[in-house]
Amino acid sequence: MRKTKLYMDTVVDIQVVIGEGTSEELAEAKINRAFDMFRKVEQACSRFSPDSELMNVTKVIGKPVQISPFLFEPLRFALEMAKLTDGEFDPTIGKIMEEQGFNRHYLTGYFIQNPSAESVTYRDIVLDEKSQTLFLNKPLVIDLGAVAKGFAIDLATNELKEFKGFVVNAGGDLFAGGFDQKGEPWKIGIQHPEKKDEIISVIEISNQAVCTSGSYERKNAKLPSMHHIINPQTKESPNDWVSSTVIAPFAMMADAISTAAFLLGNENGKKLIEDVNLRGLFITSELQIVHVGGDSNDNEEMA
Repeated sequence: MRKTKLYMDTVVDIQVVIGEGTSEELAEAKINRAFDMFRKVEQACSRFSPDSELMNVTKVIGKPVQISPFLFEPLRFALEMAKLTDGEFDPTIGKIMEEQGFNRHYLTGYFIQNPSAESVTYRDIVLDEKSQTLFLNKPLVIDLGAVAKGFAIDLATNELKEFKGFVVNAGGDLFAGGFDQKGEPWKIGIQHPEKKDEIISVIEISNQAVCTSGSYERKNAKLPSMHHIINPQTKESPNDWVSSTVIAPFAMMADAISTAAFLLGNENGKKLIEDVNLRGLFITSELQIVHVGGDSNDNEEMA
């Protein structure tokens, strides 16, 4: 069974393999619950919706505010990534994203402009694990674009784990559980950076996530050299790679590490993937494929 819906400015495609012990009715109910996870994460984490939980709680400066697990967990992971990369990955990049033109809600078309102090970093955000609270030192705009979609994929995955095979695919970032209809590992195509309808490489996975950060998806309308992946310290878009793909045990990790590796550039990006014991696949501007980590060529073939 296969269904699609639109969340987070992305077409979310969910398919399950119906086998012994499962039914179409069960599959439909579980798929709907999986979609609902995307709705909840979007309502919690969107910086484009004035009524999202994120935008409401970030109006409170200098006081702890209790937040839901749908916001706390991706924010906690984003701050861990910021520490790991010494701020090259930083969720306080939201204001810079707005200024670069990434400030329009995909459904309403409304443009957003939010207040922010002139100089902010992830150190201005304090989370308390015990009380599940958020504390902001100063006004800032939080962008969770590099973790929230992966988090939603992981929550949706949890709803589908009883099926012998399933895929939760949010615009190419996905988790593939179990095996396909033939009882084989899922074959996942990596999109060709210059030909949207073609794939440049294929990997085989089971019970793993694959996420890609690419410079070709969301270009800056005013500055051709800029795209939606922006270094918060230089305010520039790195272009060492055309895309960075990471294979990980869960999607939020694959999502965040693929973005961080792209931001860190050639050598440091590869080192990050190796340091966290994951596998990655970079594509250069000459369309050369560079494997990183693990047994690089295992389960992978050229398209």
